[in-house]
Amino acid sequence: MAINTDNVRLVFGLKLKQLRLDKGMSLGDLSQKSGLSVSYINEIEKGKKYPKSDKIIALAAAMDVDYDTLVSLKLSKRLEPISDLLSSNILTELPLELFGIDPADLLEILSDAPTKISAFVGTLIEIARNYNMSIEKFYFSALRTYQEMHDNYFEDIEQEAERFLEEYSIAPDRILDEPHLYEIITSRYGYRVENINERANPEFATVRSLTIPSPSGTRLLLNNHLTSVQRAFIYGREIGYLYLGLKNRLHTTALVEAESFEQLLNNFKASYFASAIIIRRNLLVPALADFFNLSAWQPEHLINLIHRFNTTPESFCYRISNVLPRYFGINQIFFSRFNNFVGQNIFDMSKEMHISRKHYPHTVKDEHYCRRWVALTILNDLGDAIVQKEEPGILCKAQRSTYLDTRDEYLVISFAQPMSPTPNLNVSVSMGIYLDENTREKLAFLNDPLLPAREVNQTCERCALFDCRERVAAPVILQKRHKNEELRKALKRMIH
Repeated sequence: MAINTDNVRLVFGLKLKQLRLDKGMSLGDLSQKSGLSVSYINEIEKGKKYPKSDKIIALAAAMDVDYDTLVSLKLSKRLEPISDLLSSNILTELPLELFGIDPADLLEILSDAPTKISAFVGTLIEIARNYNMSIEKFYFSALRTYQEMHDNYFEDIEQEAERFLEEYSIAPDRILDEPHLYEIITSRYGYRVENINERANPEFATVRSLTIPSPSGTRLLLNNHLTSVQRAFIYGREIGYLYLGLKNRLHTTALVEAESFEQLLNNFKASYFASAIIIRRNLLVPALADFFNLSAWQPEHLINLIHRFNTTPESFCYRISNVLPRYFGINQIFFSRFNNFVGQNIFDMSKEMHISRKHYPHTVKDEHYCRRWVALTILNDLGDAIVQKEEPGILCKAQRSTYLDTRDEYLVISFAQPMSPTPNLNVSVSMGIYLDENTREKLAFLNDPLLPAREVNQTCERCALFDCRERVAAPVILQKRHKNEELRKALKRMIH
């Protein structure tokens, strides 16, 4: 079992404590028999100290076990889940300090009640296995949690972005575009920008970019089908890596596998930097304030803002999620992205983020998302336009969505467009704003009669709207829940 050397003390402490408890010995008993102080043994069991050989011999003799058994890294059956956790690279790769966790505190928690913690960890591992959760998915989940903890706003990166703009004498009202960013990355940083040769490397046909380090200068290979806006963001992200001094990096975002959590975190920081220098907060905040003050819902206003900031709907929504909590006091929001192939009634939630609390919608495996969601209906509209040979550009729709079970109401604004460079793949990105009393006062257009309002639910399998025309699956989970409730009521009547 390959365990990081930093965890060897913990393994020894766990084994010592479990052996002592199995033999019915108190700390005082072990102290008396081994000649070691209670406080010293306690620190060993908490993983804070590792004893020298003579003390290990004394402990082994006191518990009537041989030396090799005590120093072996093999844990008992009951502690196997903790062993699996320590054998993985999760604890060593994940920077626990980012989540406000002192690694020493975590080790102490593990050592205080190892059997109970082991059972809990075992349960989590079993859930992860059932849902086929890889270490990479765990890293992505950890990154999303990190963003949510900070309301997806990072002042240090914002300041670095503004320092960069000042250093390059970018006027306060200037929007960076592809030619300007290309000039910076090639002249200042010595990049060589080339196109991906799809004939020579057909496996890269759907890859947006590849970054290839070279002694003669970094090569940046771009997909031929990228738009100017997409290329501008990639240039901005590369500049972010360099300007922020982020060494451990991904060389393409096409791969979902990452060697470490640090790579994903650095990619996020570089991407955040790119958004901050392209969609500048000093310009975005007043633009959003003007939009919120409109008396009528005007989707073209948002589309014009996307074009003005030389960005994509996804980057625009993500950037809005950065500033809403800090500058508008709107912090109960969610972001989601759905993929859909033209002509198919299948929708895949490929990205989500929740701020302040877990909102609806969220990822649900093996169920059918509510077809009343504007995030899905806008994809159907886009697909219909493509089938009719139209050039739809960016579509924008909004909806006041009231969830049937909770009566929670959201304003959901969705954008949809084809996902270049993948053929026939459309994508929608949505920003959901929970409508509490505070937020309602800040959105002047909210009562516009042209803004659609619908009752929605999470999935068809959980929905009680039996006359729903959009339903694509039976409410099997809801029916099972009702059946179980009837059984509980019948049992209660029999008992009483």
